[in-house]
Amino acid sequence: MSVNFKKSFCLRVGQRFNVTCANILSLNGQKLPWVSEMKYLGIHVVSSKLFRCSIHDAKRSFYRSVNESFGKIGRFALENVTLQLIRSKCIPALLYGLEAYPLNKADLNSLDFVVNRFFMKLFRTGYINIVRECQIMFQF
Repeated sequence: MSVNFKKSFCLRVGQRFNVTCANILSLNGQKLPWVSEMKYLGIHVVSSKLFRCSIHDAKRSFYRSVNESFGKIGRFALENVTLQLIRSKCIPALLYGLEAYPLNKADLNSLDFVVNRFFMKLFRTGYINIVRECQIMFQF
């Protein structure tokens, strides 16, 4: 089986993740590049001391799909219809692959912020207490 050198990378995870390593060469002299982040099955693995994944692209995908949905339906649809649309079309983009690694508190806060900003936009408010009540009321 041959290695596709355009799609293959080297990444270090562990105590010495930031130490420069020797290049890995194939029999025909092609090098595998060392990277600090790589995408595997839609999940962005980051080079660090412990196994970590980046949720930046998941958040970007969520924002893109929410804005696309709002662009199509605008403010004409009822809130519960909009919430159901977001729940079925946009939330899976945000949660894809999260079971692949343990989330730390910063990641959880970042995901919570994304969902809270969506509620603030939907209900036109800047108060987190109102957002929390809406999330309870709509069981989101």
